[in-house]
Amino acid sequence: MADIENKTVAEPVEAVESAPIDAAKGSEVMEKFEKESRTRTFESKWLKNCVYVICLLFTLYHLAYASGIRALQMVNIKHHAIHVGLILILGFALYPAFKKTSRKKIAWYDWIFIALSVAMPIYVFIRYPVFISTGFSGEQIDIIMGTILIALVLIASRRLSGWALPILSVIFLVYAIYGRSFPGIFKHRGYNWHRIVTYLTTDIYGIYGTSIKVSATYIVLFIIFGEVMNKCGMGQFFNDIANAIAGHTKGGPAKVAVLASGFLGSINGSAVANVVTTGTFTIPLMKKTGYSKEFAGSVEATASVGGQLLPPIMGAAAFVMAETLGVKYGVIIKAAVIPALIYYLGIIIQVQMRATKDHLHGLPKDQMPKVKDVMKERGHLLIPILFLLYMLIFSGVTVIRGAFWTIVVTIVVAQLRPISRMSFKDICDAFVQGAKSTVSVAMACACVGIIVGVCGMTGFALKVANAIISIGQQSLMLTLLFTMITCMILGMGLPSIPSYLITATIAAPALVKLGQPAIAAHMFCFYFAMFANLTPPVALASFAAAGLSGGSPMKTGWQSVRLALAGFIVPFMFVYNPQLLLEDVTLLSGLQVVVTACIGVVLIAAAVEGYLMGRMNVVLRIIAGVGAFLLIDSGIWTDLGGLACLAVILLAQKFIFNRKDKLEAKPA
Repeated sequence: MADIENKTVAEPVEAVESAPIDAAKGSEVMEKFEKESRTRTFESKWLKNCVYVICLLFTLYHLAYASGIRALQMVNIKHHAIHVGLILILGFALYPAFKKTSRKKIAWYDWIFIALSVAMPIYVFIRYPVFISTGFSGEQIDIIMGTILIALVLIASRRLSGWALPILSVIFLVYAIYGRSFPGIFKHRGYNWHRIVTYLTTDIYGIYGTSIKVSATYIVLFIIFGEVMNKCGMGQFFNDIANAIAGHTKGGPAKVAVLASGFLGSINGSAVANVVTTGTFTIPLMKKTGYSKEFAGSVEATASVGGQLLPPIMGAAAFVMAETLGVKYGVIIKAAVIPALIYYLGIIIQVQMRATKDHLHGLPKDQMPKVKDVMKERGHLLIPILFLLYMLIFSGVTVIRGAFWTIVVTIVVAQLRPISRMSFKDICDAFVQGAKSTVSVAMACACVGIIVGVCGMTGFALKVANAIISIGQQSLMLTLLFTMITCMILGMGLPSIPSYLITATIAAPALVKLGQPAIAAHMFCFYFAMFANLTPPVALASFAAAGLSGGSPMKTGWQSVRLALAGFIVPFMFVYNPQLLLEDVTLLSGLQVVVTACIGVVLIAAAVEGYLMGRMNVVLRIIAGVGAFLLIDSGIWTDLGGLACLAVILLAQKFIFNRKDKLEAKPA
């Protein structure tokens, strides 16, 4: 520990130890923990160009649809069928069936899957008049084609996101068929395959339902937006501005990781990709400063996951939640902003406490960029984000149209300075990467459509809500705990948006039935679906960060839980205090709730780190934990109790320090 305590701000950063992790290592980590990155690299130039063109057409179609071109406006099921058909084609073309399958060419059986994928939207266009005239009753051809579609979605989803989601979907299909044999409240009348397939594939309640709707409209556009922003250098801008603000402060590299990952994570919507993008720079610097491998990895993981909780984009979750709840985008942003800032406050405070406790200093200030220089060089890249906020909150246009014009503005604004200027090839490359990045999320959404469809058919979500409430015995706290566990299990190993859609369908109704506002229930489920990326045994963001830092994956996962503990408490806070979501709040009551929540976060950090004004013993840490728990509820007596706990800790530490000073002042 002595070598850590003797570090000074002026100590130079050794180039070897603090050099960014090389791209090969980052790619290796991405492939290990994010299946979406395991794409084919074709040896045939013809195949490579063919896939490039299909990806480009995929993006151009969705942009044209979003622009409002009249010729492309069509009923939802047709648009959704085109979207699913394209992602299936790209899924089977880009992703090999197994790890050992050749990545240089497309296997013979994948050509069959691609041909069937092409047939799916054609079939929907041809049969749509029959669907309407028969009321989606389903004929033999519909059952055959529907069965093939379900099989294609399950097979492709397994390749892109692993076994968890397809297996869960199959379990729900089995439940739909054999529900009459299930015990207790989960029993239903049961459905034959004919009815199930018709419901899931020829109507807008299953695979072509809400989950694929948000993919074909919001998700695809904001992924394209993120890729265009990334291409013109927004990631570097976030990293530079974070370094300029916090790099020289105590424990600076960790704060840089928190800020940069939060900024970038709000746009890109993938925790693992965010870890790799920013972690390759921040993790080596954190280790050089004196943070352990596990702590450095956990800082990057928790900050990257938190980006999806942070407005304005929340990795596209804000728009999906608005669509699911049937409210305006501005309502979601207003509700999300305070909890997200409190989450990041908790991480920053723990980072500061760890740095103070272990005498970890920042990087030399003269080696850090200046805010003025960063803004002069790349500050114009903030214009598209401000434009997006204007379009979505003040202009009155739809989210889809606002996203389209924001992409256009981003391309135009990027041309203003040479450092961000994109060539025509750069723009095309960004569009192609946007299509590739969309495939994995969209495929998961299609698979989620099976789960959501079965829930709609069988009333499963309502049954789960009743079961959670029954187990919780009408206690809100117990119900919240069981809902939390349900969300974290359902969210394991899934992309953020599909994870939210599943948890919102299955777990949120329990809280709504107990009288909670729908937005609080959905936000609660969303938070814990995201935290599944941090918590072992399936903690993809934490494990990816450990892969970069060289630390133990499980230790990094549990350290991430400790670091994000304030985030685990925040959802309970806004359920008990809806004012945190700025719902029906006055200025005075809002300030009271925010201030007490911030104090609660400080106490949580103190309890975890064992440090406030100085090191804390076990008794003081327990008092800090009790105080934080009391501040969950906004009642006057619980707030006073929490403040009393803080006062006890401060007085005790003041007494301890004064006593130490007197002892040290006594002559020997």
